[in-house]
Amino acid sequence: MTNRKEVAKLAGVSEATVSRVLNGIGPMKESTRERVLEAAKQLNYELNAVASSFARGRSGNLGVVLPYVPKVHLFSTYYFSELLSGIGEAVRAKGYGLLLLFRDPTAVYDYASLYRTQRVDACLILGASAIDTELEGINRLAEEQLPFCVMDQKFDNPLVSIVAADHEQGSYDAVKHLLGKGLRKIGFLNGSPQYSNSRDRMSGYRRALLEAGIQPDESIMYEGNYSRKSGIRAATEVYRDLGNMEAIFVSNDRMAIGLMQGLREQGCRLPEQLKVVAYDDSDAASLTEPTLTTVKVPFYEMGRLAAERLLTRLADKDNTETIINEKLKTELVIRKSSGN
Repeated sequence: MTNRKEVAKLAGVSEATVSRVLNGIGPMKESTRERVLEAAKQLNYELNAVASSFARGRSGNLGVVLPYVPKVHLFSTYYFSELLSGIGEAVRAKGYGLLLLFRDPTAVYDYASLYRTQRVDACLILGASAIDTELEGINRLAEEQLPFCVMDQKFDNPLVSIVAADHEQGSYDAVKHLLGKGLRKIGFLNGSPQYSNSRDRMSGYRRALLEAGIQPDESIMYEGNYSRKSGIRAATEVYRDLGNMEAIFVSNDRMAIGLMQGLREQGCRLPEQLKVVAYDDSDAASLTEPTLTTVKVPFYEMGRLAAERLLTRLADKDNTETIINEKLKTELVIRKSSGN
């Protein structure tokens, strides 16, 4: 019986390269891919499934493109792990494969090449932002009208498919909760401005205050980058301004947990001296002290829905739908950090 070692010898590549080609994993020169497939065909090695997918012009893979950020453990974050879990469930149910790819956010990514080389049949883009290189790559992909969807990031281009959560309403609900407790001096620790999520959260925060007749105070607005460390760093400024605040809304749980850690280290009593409402409802939200009042975002459902819609489109030749535009509802989960 032919084995992988014999295929590798005939193709003049390593056994690992044979495995990567036949499983559709990682970047690969087209000439190398062709040599491996030809060697596998000659030796009749594990070619049936591969050959049939290429014959019908399909890879059988849904691509998921993530940003590569050095020293950042993306898969350990609630945001990415939940989205990927939802995507994985849809892929499993539809009998597809899942191909993870990484892009450099500082360079224009050639999404279309993934389709031309039959590495993916459709792709989901996670962690996109509004920086120029990201915009250019996604706009190019939209112009070619290939099946794709951006997760949880808004773009002005009407040809870009999007599945997102209603972050403006979620933030509005969070601040309304604090206003309903009679609090009026409410600060805000937001995330990175290049994300539409951050702008949506700012809009919800401001709308809730203005409806209550309160002019938003920029002196108690702070900026982090959605990491726990940025929450810890913000604690010094927030502690300095405690006399001007009764509560603070924080754009995600990770920053809120870091902020509370930093405030406690400086002697702040929570929630007595400062009420806190966060965002995401990650697993850690119910384990903090005090437990976090937070906005629950349906990341799992978002990932599953986006993958299902793309894969259904691929399976249905008569489906004329080209653009996906879904906005899912959020839910406020009340715990002790807001004073309850």
